[in-house]
Amino acid sequence: MQEMPDLTPEGRRAVAEAANRHGVSQDAAAAALRALAAGQGTLAQFNHPELGGMVQWAQGGMVMIGDMFNNALKARVDALCQDLSARLRTATLVEPPAWSVATGGGGGGGWWPQDLGQPSSAGSQNDLRYALFPARQRLAVERNGRVTVYDTGDHVITGFGQQQQGGGGSATFTSQHGTVRLEALPVVSGGGGGGEAGAPAAGAAPEPKREAEAAPASGDDDIFGKIERLADLKAKGILSEQEFQAKKADLLKRL
Repeated sequence: MQEMPDLTPEGRRAVAEAANRHGVSQDAAAAALRALAAGQGTLAQFNHPELGGMVQWAQGGMVMIGDMFNNALKARVDALCQDLSARLRTATLVEPPAWSVATGGGGGGGWWPQDLGQPSSAGSQNDLRYALFPARQRLAVERNGRVTVYDTGDHVITGFGQQQQGGGGSATFTSQHGTVRLEALPVVSGGGGGGEAGAPAAGAAPEPKREAEAAPASGDDDIFGKIERLADLKAKGILSEQEFQAKKADLLKRL
């Protein structure tokens, strides 16, 4: 078995068993496990070519893969995620990320609001730090000592960037919708340090409103996004299984 230093011994056993049980490679099973751990066992967003490219899975029956019409592969991905999700509820399978120790904070937290839990990824770009929480649909950004929390909506974020402009920087991220400016996201809390989402400095001429640099979602993407949000409502107990299935069937008829 290839080295997987971020997994516990129990995690490596779970990966080997799940890979054998569902007929996938251990690398694919490990990718699913890491994403599930970041999503607290109820949500996974990751990319693996063996599993149809971009994968979105939510507890309660929602599964989307890049190869969207490959129903056999979709069923395999669903079974794999359900299997590993169940294992996560009974054992620690993934080691705490090293950066959670480096950034400090009580209870395993960091510079981000602790009620967000543990991010799936964190890093820095020049004068900006970020932490991503896909299970909560939140992105925390620290700039110039100020922390802002954004609502990521249906974005599956896969990367961050910063365009340098005269000593400042315009932060962007990459998702399934393309390259998007950070200020295009709704602000949940905080002041949007560095002018990313806040008001312009006193005396400064306001900048013209700019459109997000994102490719418009297709009709099919919009339907699948709605199904994903319905699955999230079901997981939270807002929708019953019967209500979820009825609404999902209605949306799928529009494809």
